[in-house]
Amino acid sequence: MSKDTKKHRNRDERADYKSSLRSLQIELVKVQKHIIKHGHKVLVIFEGRDASGKDGAIKRIVQHLSPRETRVVALGKPSDKDRVSWYFQRYAPHLPAAQELVLFNRSWYNRAGVERVMGFCTDVEYESFLNDVVPFEHMLIGAGIQIMKYYLDISKKEQKKRLYDRRHDPLKQWKRSPIDEVALKYWEQYTEARDRMFTRTSNHLSPWIVVCADDKRAARLNVIRDLIARLACPETNKHLAVPDLNVVFPYDGAHSRLD
Repeated sequence: MSKDTKKHRNRDERADYKSSLRSLQIELVKVQKHIIKHGHKVLVIFEGRDASGKDGAIKRIVQHLSPRETRVVALGKPSDKDRVSWYFQRYAPHLPAAQELVLFNRSWYNRAGVERVMGFCTDVEYESFLNDVVPFEHMLIGAGIQIMKYYLDISKKEQKKRLYDRRHDPLKQWKRSPIDEVALKYWEQYTEARDRMFTRTSNHLSPWIVVCADDKRAARLNVIRDLIARLACPETNKHLAVPDLNVVFPYDGAHSRLD
């Protein structure tokens, strides 16, 4: 393939992506208007491997939504007070009220992932979390909060490439963290923690939705399609709310598509 042909193809693919994204963002605005009109409470949780594209997906979701009824929550390290409080206490103030769409960029599932792998919690704390989190989420659902849980997954090769880009791109320095530096070293441990988290915490009321995110654009588009499909709104174009099941799919007990 010549350089000119490749350049034209890349340009066409980018134009198609932008067009598709715009159409889906229009549908998201319709969904939000429905949420506001009917006083719904929506919580969307984003988890995933380091550099899997959570920030980019969230950015495209909220880009044209009302800032008054949309919140992105990305908590930092727990404080000394947080460490001696009920584990879920630091997250409770950020839960959605009526008419709100709240997106957690990482969540209480830190305990099942990075805290477990990096030894930031004890075995007792870890097991307690796995026992408590599903009843906690069911309590929230019973209180009228709709919960969706997305896990963005990437291959080891793609993670290595993205972490390299972070180290060398001056515009991505804010994304770097000490945890990133050992993500590849602990790849297998993260895989084991992920699989155990899925097995213990995916259920019919709050299932895990897996996103194969090696292709960032496809991941973003299909997460939005899945959101539109799950957030009931009679005004949306249902033909647009059909995610590619090779990219976004409910956890089925045998997740190994990128491993």
